[in-house]
Amino acid sequence: MTYTTLPQTDIKVSKLCLGTMTWGLQNTQAEGFEQMDYALDQGINFFDTAELYPVPSEAKTYADTERIIGQWFQKTGNRDKVVLASKIAGPGEYTAHIRTNGFSPEAIKDAVNKSLERLKTDYIDLYQLHWPERITNTLGIRDYKHEDEAWDDNFNEILHTFDGIMKSGKVRHIGISNEKAWGTMRYLEESKKHDLPRMLTVQNAYSLLNRLFEGDMAEIAMREDIGLLAYSPLGCGVLSGKYIKGEDSKNSRLNLFTRFARYSSASCTDATKKYLSIAEAHQLKLSQMALAFVTQQPFVTSNIIGATTMSQLKENIESINLNLSDEVLEAIEDVHKIIPNPAA
Repeated sequence: MTYTTLPQTDIKVSKLCLGTMTWGLQNTQAEGFEQMDYALDQGINFFDTAELYPVPSEAKTYADTERIIGQWFQKTGNRDKVVLASKIAGPGEYTAHIRTNGFSPEAIKDAVNKSLERLKTDYIDLYQLHWPERITNTLGIRDYKHEDEAWDDNFNEILHTFDGIMKSGKVRHIGISNEKAWGTMRYLEESKKHDLPRMLTVQNAYSLLNRLFEGDMAEIAMREDIGLLAYSPLGCGVLSGKYIKGEDSKNSRLNLFTRFARYSSASCTDATKKYLSIAEAHQLKLSQMALAFVTQQPFVTSNIIGATTMSQLKENIESINLNLSDEVLEAIEDVHKIIPNPAA
């Protein structure tokens, strides 16, 4: 395994991070345990979860993923071997079963305390805001269109709230997720201006099928030293090649949940076929080529891999040993120029 550090800390994290959002819905507790055992044995010491998980979130399964991780910590005693990241859910109609007071101080404190209880730990290494409170182009919305809304700029209040939580020892570091350039810079501005805790990471989608992060966020990541935790690096499983090869099953994510339809568009299929041709021409597995592309980007701190089967997980972890040649990277760029960001 390859390691780096969380930006502006001495915390060592693996370049591959174990994603967990299927545990409790597509995966059982026993399967989650098996994945954690194997990942840790392979050198992955960074696990990412959220109070929202499993996804899609429903009242009956809400926070079951955190409960599974907590049970594993209790059973194995491995809490001190893991850098643990979790998230507070943002506001929205489909999170009304969680809470309706957004990122108010009360909401953040309550979310942290409940996550700690479920995870059976007294601290979370990295605590993230799952998506912005304000209306912006995120979570499948490509272009920004301004709307009047009853949202007040509360970046300072959020950081003040985390300042108290971090001083209590319950959270060690903080980050953002599904955030845009403006929101990222506002957090950094408030931190600098008022000597408040700093957002260290941003967890956004990034893959061969969605490289929007390179537009403006990559420069922020490099110049401001805020690391990308890349999620959906296989484009919801599309870049495994299973859908275009007809190797998917009725339990494959795109067959179960229609909300991820953007990954099954004609342009996504066309791009995936072209990327598959590149992989085959260089005797590579498409999934490993796609993962290696993400992992080796200079702005990526860690690449979040998820799997519903052990064979998928093993194949994904093996991608850490792959370093893409200039020839492969040039071929990838040629496809990107023709079909840019089909899943964005």
